[in-house]
Amino acid sequence: MEVMATQMAMRSHILLVVLTLAAVAIGSHARPLPAAAQSGPLSATTWQLVKFQYGDGNTLTPDDGAKYTITFGSNGRVSSRVDCNRGGSTWKTSGTNELKFGSWSMSRAKCAAGSMHDKIVTDGSNVRYYEIKNGHLFLWGMEAGGYYELEPMRTQRRSSRQ
Repeated sequence: MEVMATQMAMRSHILLVVLTLAAVAIGSHARPLPAAAQSGPLSATTWQLVKFQYGDGNTLTPDDGAKYTITFGSNGRVSSRVDCNRGGSTWKTSGTNELKFGSWSMSRAKCAAGSMHDKIVTDGSNVRYYEIKNGHLFLWGMEAGGYYELEPMRTQRRSSRQ
C-alpha cells in the first residue's frame, strides 16, 4: 500500500512539473512584441481635443481640451489622457492615412458627470484613419461615423523673470 501511495505521489509531482513547464512555455510566447520605431507626421507629437463631430452633424466639445490628449511617441508607443484616466498602446501607420492601434491598457477611475470619457473610450479605439489639415489632426473611421478634431498641445513655458 505504501508503494502505491508513493507511486501516486510521484505521478502527481511529475504532472505538476509538466504543467508548470507548459505554462511557462506558453506564457513566454504570449508576451506582446516591442513597439517598432515610427516616423512621419504623427511621430513625437501631442494633441488635445477640440471637438467630436457626430455623423449627423451634432458636435460635442470638451470643457477643457487638455483633459483629452494623445501623444504619439517616435518609439511606436502612444499614451493618452481621457479626462480622469490614462492609457497606453502601440501605434503604426500604413497605407495612405491609415492608423492602427494595438490593445489599449487604461486606468478605470470614474470620471465626473459631463465627462467625454465613455464616448472616447468606446469609439476612440476604433479610429482607423488620420489627416493633418490646417495644423489640426482629424481622426475618423469609427463604425458610427463622425470624427475627432485635435490641435497641437499647448505647452506652458515658465517665464525666466519671476
